[in-house]
Amino acid sequence: MGKARKREGPAPAGDSFPTQEEDPITLLSSKAKKTKKAKLDSELSLVGDPIPAAEARKKWPLRYKSQNKLKKGGVPESANGESGEEEDVLQAKSHYTQAMVDGVLYKLGDDAYVKADDGNPDYIARIVELFETTEGEPYFNAQWFYRIEDTVIKDYAQSAESKRVFLSEIKDDNPLNCIVSKIKIALVAPNMDLAAKEQKIPPCDLYYDMKFTLPFLTFQTMKTDNSARDSGSSSTISSESDSNNSTIDVNDAVAKPSKAHRREKSELYLLDLYSGCGAMSTGLCMGASLSGVKLVTRWAVDINPNACKSLKINHPETEVRNEAAEDFLFLLKEWEKLCRNFSLLASEEHPKQSSNSSSDNEEDEEDQDNDCANEGSEIPSEEFEVEKLLTICYGDPNKTKKRGIYFKVRWKGYGPSEDTWEPIEGLSKCKEKLKEFVTKGYRSNILPLPGNADFICGGPPCQGISGFNRFRNTKAPLDDPKNHQLVVFMDIVDYLKPKYVLMENVVDILKFAGGFLGRYALGRLISMNYQARLGMMAAGSYGLPQFRMRVFLWGSHPSESLPQYPLPTHEVVARGGIPNEFEEIAVAYDKNHPCKLEKALCLGDAISDLPSVTNDESQDERRYGTTCRTDFQRYIRLKRNDVVGYTTTAAQNVSSPRMLYDHRPLKLNTDDYERVCRIPKKKGANFRDLPGVSVGPDNKVEWDQSMERVMLPSGKPLVPDYAMKFVRGTSTKPFGRLWWDEIVATVVTRAEPHNQVVLHPVQDRVLTIRENARLQGFPDCYKLYGPIKERSISLYRYIQVGNAVAVPVATALGYSFGMAWQGFSDDEPLTALPFKFPSCLERSSSTHMEEDDSD
Repeated sequence: MGKARKREGPAPAGDSFPTQEEDPITLLSSKAKKTKKAKLDSELSLVGDPIPAAEARKKWPLRYKSQNKLKKGGVPESANGESGEEEDVLQAKSHYTQAMVDGVLYKLGDDAYVKADDGNPDYIARIVELFETTEGEPYFNAQWFYRIEDTVIKDYAQSAESKRVFLSEIKDDNPLNCIVSKIKIALVAPNMDLAAKEQKIPPCDLYYDMKFTLPFLTFQTMKTDNSARDSGSSSTISSESDSNNSTIDVNDAVAKPSKAHRREKSELYLLDLYSGCGAMSTGLCMGASLSGVKLVTRWAVDINPNACKSLKINHPETEVRNEAAEDFLFLLKEWEKLCRNFSLLASEEHPKQSSNSSSDNEEDEEDQDNDCANEGSEIPSEEFEVEKLLTICYGDPNKTKKRGIYFKVRWKGYGPSEDTWEPIEGLSKCKEKLKEFVTKGYRSNILPLPGNADFICGGPPCQGISGFNRFRNTKAPLDDPKNHQLVVFMDIVDYLKPKYVLMENVVDILKFAGGFLGRYALGRLISMNYQARLGMMAAGSYGLPQFRMRVFLWGSHPSESLPQYPLPTHEVVARGGIPNEFEEIAVAYDKNHPCKLEKALCLGDAISDLPSVTNDESQDERRYGTTCRTDFQRYIRLKRNDVVGYTTTAAQNVSSPRMLYDHRPLKLNTDDYERVCRIPKKKGANFRDLPGVSVGPDNKVEWDQSMERVMLPSGKPLVPDYAMKFVRGTSTKPFGRLWWDEIVATVVTRAEPHNQVVLHPVQDRVLTIRENARLQGFPDCYKLYGPIKERSISLYRYIQVGNAVAVPVATALGYSFGMAWQGFSDDEPLTALPFKFPSCLERSSSTHMEEDDSD
């Protein structure tokens, strides 16, 4: 098990993700002490006989070591837990089980309001310890609750549950006179059915079903054992050896998953939303396979037709839909209605669903009823006859501005070129054909129904937060249509209710508008009663020569284990760094914890073996003609049927020879090619090395006044004005050349060299599609699709690669998912991986031998 950094991560107050010092819960005690006026001795007291001294010393040994100073890291269940700091432990004269405040009797385990600043709502606490100090003062140890607005999601959750609170792990000592009044807080069983959950909430002032912990902003399910109310032994300074069964241990209060459904399912279904070319789902399936779980990308949805074709080429077993996510959601709802209309969901005797859509479709391909006469009516001569329905969609495929459910129809006596999209209303006379299609589609799982998808992953685009968008809406980010896909993603999760959710996005989702969109995403999951945690992972930490920091949000059904974040396997060269306010949710080892990481990879490790190509290279496929130079290169060249996680169907559809795909660059225009040829082939070279440019003492470029401006044969300048003006003349990026011992900050979607460092170290061109794909961790066998045009082919494929989730990061997360699914995860937010990329790519049963690719 890897050791996490001891964090008191970002907390709820403020307009950004604040630091521990701003956390309202950690400041409760001091505020309460300052704001509560002292009560008369007659109004408060510890009552009853003290707990026998021997018992008290056993439960709270640290209270009875006078003048003892302890490092918090050595205190069991430390509330604040920052290792290395010292803290005075308040010494006790004796412990009690009851106290009287303002005439009200309080017992251990009771809940109470605690005085806050004037004008602020009182704090909420559980009394876990009652004691008299050696100075004779009555004190209590409080375990604090968060209101929803006190947590990181603040008021961004779509929830009207004003009575819901979250138990924290933060505990501290407070004078007894801080207590205001007693309240009743009920522990409620988690339930994805919000209406049913509300009905089961007993009479109470407040209720809780989750705990919230600051490390990685984690919300986790609580057990519903009300007999486990705290009797005092779970105090900050309690003994770990205490075995009192009446104690609720927050760390053990997560509901454990049932294993029954695991025995019933031989494979799990994944829905990849905003799938692109499939990198995220591919990596997740690879990682799950390494954990012993068979995860299959059953459905994928993306609006980019070329990305959809790329995914289908590599995963023919996947039902790939080229449509907008919001149309997909409408379609799912209508599909469920159709299944109900034909009694496929109402009866237990409905046709069994299959795990393979293609086999069922092929089985019935020729077994079609070619006559609609059995519908009970003659077909008029002017009407066409339906041979079969091919597929279904929601939208406006005929561009008639009439949106709705449409079916693609194969007409009797006509070929595929005559297929048309017909609205469902136009098929009223072909109910048997419609029933046949829906029944077969239900059996073959062409679309997920609620509960069918075990796992949903996706990276909803939030282009409204881009720094390139000059009209960003900082006051109401969700009103911007460019951010609406985040809402759609959560709406699909809400409708399908998968067991697991993983959302990926750029770090700006936590920066823009005080982290509004990040809070919203987390809040939506919590309002749906999913467990959740938030973290950031750098691709370079998992075996790639690029930094590429991204945000990953886990969600899991309340009855399942919440997946952990996999700890890094490689050192990483930080590019651009991590903003200080987000360091607390960055997945990393504790700086003070010794760990052995693999050396950081650099550009040469990944691409130095690839054959030389020119600016106008046009081959899509070729033999390597070179041999491997590094382990990374050997494993990234694996044949498809040697790569872990690929299905048998996919592996059988590839030819035997090992081929290199997509090793072609964006073809530069004549002027840019001339400029690139003049850039020296050395480390750090860029447009500043061209004649006519000088650099001032302030590191700003200026024209060299000692010479005339150099011109190209076309008559345009060798050094363009935009390069001189970029970032007010301070940037070294235009026409920058990469070097073998460097990394890239982030693989981007565009390959133009005008404002980024994308030139090959020793060849006069930009990095090829395949070179970029390697920097993202795609195996060389992963083919990409793009239209056959001079520049478009490269542009479309570069976009697919640049938008992808780095494959090794997805693989690591897939492994964490598999371990959680099997119930092997614990409460720690981080876990160590038993493998490293890319050696993990090789299928364990593979008989792969090193081949000579130099032909």
